[in-house]
Amino acid sequence: MDTILWLLAVILVVSGIFALFRSQVLWGIVLIVVGLLVGPGGVSMFS
Repeated sequence: MDTILWLLAVILVVSGIFALFRSQVLWGIVLIVVGLLVGPGGVSMFS
């Protein structure tokens, strides 16, 4: 389960960074924050 959450977090953060480069600042910030919250180092929603 940790591996799946880690991969999901990486995908969300990378998507957020790409959104920032496409001038979608709000959506990019939301994706990055959610990715950091889901990741193993953050506050996981599933634990």
